[in-house]
Amino acid sequence: MKSILKFTDEPAKQVSLSGGKGSSLAHMTQFGIPVPPGFIVSSEVYESVVDNAKVKNLFKGIDTENLESVNNISTKLQQYIMSIEIPEDIINEIFRIYDELNLSLVAVRSSATSEDTIDASWAGELKTFLNTPKEQILQKVKECWTSLFSPRAILYKYEKGFQDKDIYVSVVVQEMIQSEVSGVSFTIHPVTMRKTHLLMDAVYGLGEAIVSGEVTPDSYLYDKDYDVLLKVEKAKQTKTLSLDKKLKGIMWEELPKNLQEKQKLDYKQILELAHLCKKVEAYYGKPQDIEWSYWGNSFYIIQSRPITTL
Repeated sequence: MKSILKFTDEPAKQVSLSGGKGSSLAHMTQFGIPVPPGFIVSSEVYESVVDNAKVKNLFKGIDTENLESVNNISTKLQQYIMSIEIPEDIINEIFRIYDELNLSLVAVRSSATSEDTIDASWAGELKTFLNTPKEQILQKVKECWTSLFSPRAILYKYEKGFQDKDIYVSVVVQEMIQSEVSGVSFTIHPVTMRKTHLLMDAVYGLGEAIVSGEVTPDSYLYDKDYDVLLKVEKAKQTKTLSLDKKLKGIMWEELPKNLQEKQKLDYKQILELAHLCKKVEAYYGKPQDIEWSYWGNSFYIIQSRPITTL
């Protein structure tokens, strides 16, 4: 079994190897949905380099009701993970595939093997690093591993009853899309729960602007049964989240005046996005929460996960 899996590799579809996020990207890629190319540092790598007995030993005596206790153990666990040396053969394979896929700047994302299950979603607990150059990938892979042991993630693990369960972290390394427009789509209305309605939110720049709450997105409501756009709500946007040209992550920039009150997607683009989201939902057979980007006249699906609040 290969430890480093491209999205196009059949084993990459296994959640046990790729985590929820990585598995989803592999499924969509192999189904023909446009996904930025990339690969997964599988859970086998984590399992082979992390001494699980040592991790469990460090957890001994934790008092989850005492924040100081949680913080102390979190620090020790993260220091241990960062001290690990990744084997040379794994390093060589990571960079071989990186070069084979002709990647440049990448997003490095944690993908836990329990992620996006019915019982728990780790999506908000694990780390993502955007705009990462080749020379920083190994460091960011280890930081993704440590995110399993942040104070918040530890408390979440105990809250969901996973304290005795072996949870491993896979790491997704994916081409960074220089998004002109980004957003999220819900293939069932998140408020009314109407199954025929698809809601799309859109902003200029990176979609993290929506997550931050600092930018109000355009909102487009579409009826899946009648293939018709029902409602468009434009929102003024004065700033955009974009890639830092000095490779320091992401930064806020003022949006040009001529774009601030302009609708983010036109009618044709909205329908194209809606049809793509319907295709993703049809593949999984259940409502999806989809992150997408638009760049170079094409839409890309960044990730898709089941809506867990139904």
